[in-house]
Amino acid sequence: MHPSHLRVRTFPFLALLFAGVAHAQAVEQAERTLPVFVDGEAQVVDGFRSPADWIREALWVETGFDTDGDGRPDRMHVDVTRPKQTETEGLKVPVVYETSPYFTGTGSNGKQYFWDPNQELGAVQRPHEHPPAIVSTARPDRIANSEVRQWVPRGFAVVHSCSPGTGLSQGCPTIGGENESLAPKAVIDWLCGRGKGFTTPDGDVEVTASWCSGKVGMIGTSYNGTLPIAAATTGVEGLEAIIPIAPNVSYYLYYRSNGLVRHPGGYMGEDCDVLYDFINSGDPARRDYCNQTVRDELLVAHIDRLTGDYNEFWAARDYLRKLDRVRAAVMMVHGFNDWNVMPEHSVKVYASLKQRGVPCIAYFHQGAHEGAPLFSLCNRWFTRFLYGVENGVDTGPRSWIVREGDRPNKPTQYADYPHPDAAPVTLHLRAGGNGIGGLASDAVAGQGKETLVDDVSIPGAKLAQAETSAHRLLYATPELAQPLHLSGTTRVSIRMACSKPATNLSVWMVTLPWQGRTRDDIVTRGWADPQNRNSLEKSEPLVPGEFVDVVFDLQPDDQVIPKGERLALMVFASDRDFTLWPAPGTELTLDVDATTIVLPVVGGKAAFERATAAPK
Repeated sequence: MHPSHLRVRTFPFLALLFAGVAHAQAVEQAERTLPVFVDGEAQVVDGFRSPADWIREALWVETGFDTDGDGRPDRMHVDVTRPKQTETEGLKVPVVYETSPYFTGTGSNGKQYFWDPNQELGAVQRPHEHPPAIVSTARPDRIANSEVRQWVPRGFAVVHSCSPGTGLSQGCPTIGGENESLAPKAVIDWLCGRGKGFTTPDGDVEVTASWCSGKVGMIGTSYNGTLPIAAATTGVEGLEAIIPIAPNVSYYLYYRSNGLVRHPGGYMGEDCDVLYDFINSGDPARRDYCNQTVRDELLVAHIDRLTGDYNEFWAARDYLRKLDRVRAAVMMVHGFNDWNVMPEHSVKVYASLKQRGVPCIAYFHQGAHEGAPLFSLCNRWFTRFLYGVENGVDTGPRSWIVREGDRPNKPTQYADYPHPDAAPVTLHLRAGGNGIGGLASDAVAGQGKETLVDDVSIPGAKLAQAETSAHRLLYATPELAQPLHLSGTTRVSIRMACSKPATNLSVWMVTLPWQGRTRDDIVTRGWADPQNRNSLEKSEPLVPGEFVDVVFDLQPDDQVIPKGERLALMVFASDRDFTLWPAPGTELTLDVDATTIVLPVVGGKAAFERATAAPK
């Protein structure tokens, strides 16, 4: 029989067969519950909405490290919340993942458990007490409910895990050590089918994540925002996008400033070992081992509160050195008035990733620590990179800034951060800083020297308000004739001499008159150890009376200074809210002619001149 004749005779039968299969597939597709996207955002779907229908499970993911010294790989406690359709309909979904050392309880913040700031510079500090052991609130069946109500109804699974040595996760806390990067990597490997998970912390019954699409996004705030950066620096496959909110990306930047021992705002006397005690909620049977090997022999022995110098310990806890491994798309979120985890953390990450071509955007606000980003923007970010919906979030404006007085849901969009039109403007001092000297764009020679006397008992805010003071030097612009937009990082160059071999050096940019509202009055701040003027790694004691040049950056900002106010530079020594508290009396002398400040002004020098011009 001729082959062509055979094809003609069998075609009607095959057509009916294929039509039947297509119809069955169409019916099956119509009956399935699927994610819905409108205007580039994942929508709440009725079939995913009810918590009663969600599947919840807990497990332990095995890592490749043993930090608690028991001879077995540490396992991380993990919980999962996912739509029932991942079980009943074979639906595969991406994951929104949050990991934390805080989920199962934290320690006491009593002052006796912090380092005492009453300390002469360069002197050995007195040991502090350690708090009582944390009573863990861990449950084997559930870690947390954060993110669940936002994302599961929109067709995502939500996963939580406890950091090493916290809750029911095995291991030791290391405060930025390698295991804090490898632990979330192990969870992501498990989600993507490359790692092992078990139903118990010490059993061999395995559990898999066959419901996961192989795409994971991480989100979190503060320490919980640090860990997505830590995981991303491993380059782990499957971590597609992260949203770190107010993350600490360098423990050196968190606890030191330009060689100076400097404490996070609100936590005077905190350091790595204090934070360790605050999160150490893990297995009581392993705490003595962890305390000895990590807290005492690693943290206390290497944080170097004597000099504040950068060393190998700090380098190992510096994620900025590891950003070349990041492949996940990154949405940075931070407040410009965050004096706990300061905005330079996010700004440095954003600048580095942008230079490397990693997809990234930045959302900044005028608030303090934490501060929720615009949810619709987070939704678009995860929808784009976890579901692959081309919504343009990665090709539009790169900078979203909540302007002064605006609501968080009304950010202003800019092409980039810093503002593309920002340019450096160098300002020079005018003598009279014990009262209020001047600040202008033109230099004047022959002004001589001006001196301040350190007294840490006087808060910086009080110094800024004083009409005259022997304890600070203050220089201000004329009253602004029009608003002045600053966007970027301010740099100061100070030529100074000191009466002692060591001193704190503190610089604030403020607005005058002082209104009594910290967010409005303080534009930006910075601190430095003049002993580290040439190197972060090696201190060089000052020769009393000998002038040196100290150059450093203040914290980045984006702020519009209103018409009618004055922008002022304040230089003083010890900052009661951030630095150590030496005995009063150290004298700092400034060379007025040789001290400058470089402002990032939108519109450059012309905009500054217009804003400070005398009214006609």
